[in-house]
Amino acid sequence: MAIVKPFLCVRPRPDIAARVAALPYDVYSREEAKREVEREPLSFLRIDRAETQFPDSVDTYADCVYEKAGELLQGMMEDGSLLTEPVPCYYVYELAMEGRSQTGIAACASVDDYLSGVIRKHENTRADKEEDRVRHVDACSAQTGPIFLAYRARADIRAITEQAKEGAPLYDFTAPDGVRHRVWRIGGADQVKALEEAFSPIPVLYIADGHHRAASAVRVSLKRREENPGWRGDEPFNFFLSVLFPGDELQIMDYNRAVADLNGLTKEEFLEQVSGRFTVTEAGSQAVRPEKKGVFGMYLDGLWYRLETKRRPSGDPVEDLDVSVLQDTLLGPVLGIEDPRTDKRIAFIGGIRGLSELERRCGNDMRAAFSMYPTSIEELFRVADEARLMPPKSTWFEPKLRSGLFIHTI
Repeated sequence: MAIVKPFLCVRPRPDIAARVAALPYDVYSREEAKREVEREPLSFLRIDRAETQFPDSVDTYADCVYEKAGELLQGMMEDGSLLTEPVPCYYVYELAMEGRSQTGIAACASVDDYLSGVIRKHENTRADKEEDRVRHVDACSAQTGPIFLAYRARADIRAITEQAKEGAPLYDFTAPDGVRHRVWRIGGADQVKALEEAFSPIPVLYIADGHHRAASAVRVSLKRREENPGWRGDEPFNFFLSVLFPGDELQIMDYNRAVADLNGLTKEEFLEQVSGRFTVTEAGSQAVRPEKKGVFGMYLDGLWYRLETKRRPSGDPVEDLDVSVLQDTLLGPVLGIEDPRTDKRIAFIGGIRGLSELERRCGNDMRAAFSMYPTSIEELFRVADEARLMPPKSTWFEPKLRSGLFIHTI
């Protein structure tokens, strides 16, 4: 059964919370991160991406970058910008975007649950990205970005969160991207106990987003266990910062693809190959947003096409994902993109950017683009339950959790 604990939270003063809260570190390029920190000097991005404090000549992964992250975090704690909660608490975290909202619980999940499979994943991690966050967590002695966890909804947890939301929020602000963020504290002994007990029967949790943050938190925990041979199990490094959401409130957006070339084929040869695998309908200038599984949009040389797969479902949870169908039917055998994790000829474009971004990229550095039908949360659960892994870039969750609102020191 899942362990979901309250924790001693380090969090920003209410008057600066809106300025501190930042999108996850990995949605920015170095140049974009630097511009954001210039726009908002209090942004937590300056800690999550401390290379923004150095000239571009300094390597992103230089030792001094991680040291600077730890110094900046410590400085904010010492000058009162960040407050430390006196007792372990849970936090209700609501995000609202474009008329819909989702409400999660900020808490700490168990490293041992991750190691035993109680916390299930659906993606592999890249060694370089994992190592980056290991060094960051170790240098800060803190987890600064929450792992986005999901669980199958429970009425008792929802009742507790709705009751908490009847009180005055700790934070209530709308970020520059239009997402409203509200946070309430659950700190009373009876409330804390009720929520801990409500989570205890849950058999499994799922990593929705933040696989690299989770893997790095676990690696730092194992490192600290080695450094502390008398560890008991209740030390903070045995747990990692999370926000847990009921699956029925989550929205997964499309995660689209673009390719740099047609693998040596002419346009006519390529369309002939596509027609052998899909039912193709030309849509002209009208962007194609797939309306169901098995349907894809394709943008090529200024025209949109609707593609519907001819492949029948196999019953396999991974093979039947639309991202797998496109990869196995077209990207691999026709375009020669055998490993999308490493091939430089493919780009992945989050659905939040819209289909116009596919057109823009094709007018810039890409030759063709494909719009996808979003993966469902139930598909994610099914793949994880079978201890399988999705292809890379299968899910894009919106809205994104903010970093800097909750910090777990270890």
